[in-house]
Amino acid sequence: MPNQPILLISGIMTKPKIVKLDEAIMANQEFQRSAMSAKLNWLRAGVLGANDGIVSTAGLVMGVAGATTDSAAILIAGVAGLVAGSISMAGGEYTSVSAQKDSEKAALAKERKELATDPEGEERELAWFYEQKGLSLELATKVAKELSAKDALRAHAEAELGIDSEKHASPTQAALASFVAFAAGSLLPLLAVTGPWVNYRIQVTVLAVVASLAITGYVGAKIGGAKSGAAILRNVMVSLLTMGITYGIGLLVGTSV
Repeated sequence: MPNQPILLISGIMTKPKIVKLDEAIMANQEFQRSAMSAKLNWLRAGVLGANDGIVSTAGLVMGVAGATTDSAAILIAGVAGLVAGSISMAGGEYTSVSAQKDSEKAALAKERKELATDPEGEERELAWFYEQKGLSLELATKVAKELSAKDALRAHAEAELGIDSEKHASPTQAALASFVAFAAGSLLPLLAVTGPWVNYRIQVTVLAVVASLAITGYVGAKIGGAKSGAAILRNVMVSLLTMGITYGIGLLVGTSV
C-alpha cells in the first residue's frame, strides 16, 4: 500500500477539511476578481472617454481645416467641440450612473424586505448561490449561515445582485471622470491642428491622432484581455475614416462658399 501523507488534528484526518478550505479560498478569489473587474471597468471607461474625445474633436477640426485656413476659426471650433463634448459626456454619465444607483437602492430595499419576512428562506437561497459557484452543499450552507449572521444584506447583495450594499458609484465622480477623459483626449488634435506648423497642420494632426489612438487601442485591449493588434487597427481605421470624411466635406463647403 503506497505511503500517503495524512494530516491529523486531534486524531481526525483533515483531508476533507483541506478540500473545504480550498473551496473557501476559491470563493474568496471569485469575489476578489469581481472587485477587480469593477475597477477595470472604470479604467476602461476612462480610456474610451479619451478615445471619443480624440476622434470627435479630430473630425471636427479637420472638417473646419478643410474649409478654411483661418487658425482662429479652427481654434474656436475645436474649443467649442471640446467643451460641448465634455459636458455632453459628463451629463450622460451622470444620468446613467444616477439611474444605476437608483436601481441598486431599489433592489437593496426589496432584498431587505425579503430578509425581514423570510430570513430562513433567504439563507437557503444564499447557500444555493454559493453551491452554484462550486462549493459543496455542506460548505455552502455553512458559509451562508455565517455570512447571514454577520451581515445578511451585504452577503445577499454581493451574491445575488453583484453589488456592494455599502458602496455605490458616485454620479458626480463618474461625470467628472468622463469630463476630464474626453477633454484630455480632445486636447491632442486641437493642439496639433493649431500649432505653429501651419503648412503641415493636416499631416501633423493625422500623425498625432493615429499615434494617440494606437496607444488607447493598445491600453483598452490589454484591459479587456483582447488582442491589441485588432483593437489598434479598428481605432486607427475609424479615426482615418472620420477625418477623411469631415475634411472632404470641409473642402467641398469651403470651395462652394
